[in-house]
Amino acid sequence: MKVLITGGTGFIGSHLVEALLKEKADVFCIVRNPSKLRFLEGLPVKIIQADCSDKGSLKKIDWNFDYIFNLSGITKALHPEEFFIANYIGTKNLVEIALEKNPNLRRFVHVSSLAAVGPCKNGTPVDEQREPCPVSKYGKSKLLGEQAVEALKKSLPITIIRPPAVYGPRDRDFLTFFKMIKAGIVMYLTEGNYSIIYVDDLINGIILASRHENALGETFFISNREPSSTTEIISAISDALKKKPLKVKIPKQIGGFFIGVFQKIDKKSIINSDKLAELLEPCWVCSTQKAEHLLGFNTKTNLKEGMEWTARWYKDNQWL
Repeated sequence: MKVLITGGTGFIGSHLVEALLKEKADVFCIVRNPSKLRFLEGLPVKIIQADCSDKGSLKKIDWNFDYIFNLSGITKALHPEEFFIANYIGTKNLVEIALEKNPNLRRFVHVSSLAAVGPCKNGTPVDEQREPCPVSKYGKSKLLGEQAVEALKKSLPITIIRPPAVYGPRDRDFLTFFKMIKAGIVMYLTEGNYSIIYVDDLINGIILASRHENALGETFFISNREPSSTTEIISAISDALKKKPLKVKIPKQIGGFFIGVFQKIDKKSIINSDKLAELLEPCWVCSTQKAEHLLGFNTKTNLKEGMEWTARWYKDNQWL
């Protein structure tokens, strides 16, 4: 089985690489910046230096893959056009090249985001039938990427996956909360409810969907069935760190100050001005009924053990 992965150097992508290598897949990774191979070091992966936003560089690749997993893109940017280029143009180029040059492709799996659809309305979990209404520039760019893939589903065997918040070893987004709680104080904007998933469960869902006949041409939310509240997430991290932090709810009116504090704690954090629009929404919950019914998908990791494993990895790797 010959597999191509974009975004393989990142948090989710590197876990997918490892999972497919365990299945003895022949794994190739498109890498834009060869200096960012930390999570792939020592692995039997073939590196292809190319940039998905540069269609010319993609045309030089020998396109004879069985599966393509597109996880490339960015979650934060200084300028909105960066989201557009990475999350839309890069995806559009990749899927068009796959159609043109990879005729025997078994599946093109595009990993999008719950942000492409937007938050719940009136507390009702969003499902795959909900009309997308993203509230951030990041979410809008991810929706455009989905639409580029969806446009070719009659000609290409595609599947779209929409994860919610993902956590686990190598993740930098939840690391900010871990750092705050370790310091003894945690600040947040809303007491909300969130769909969430441990990275290993997401990887299992992605691989399951890539091979299942029922996933052909379909879009799925892959998540824990039950959402977690802000309090439950803070408590799980606190227990993992054996801390009892002071909890401070920040008034929405000073959200900009809140963002500034986050960025001082961790300059690489996803918490930024574009993310503020999402953080102000109290309900980010998606329905997993379609994935459960059509794919037989279910998660194995509960919030408490997932946060414990994540904390252990952060400590062992001196991130915390």
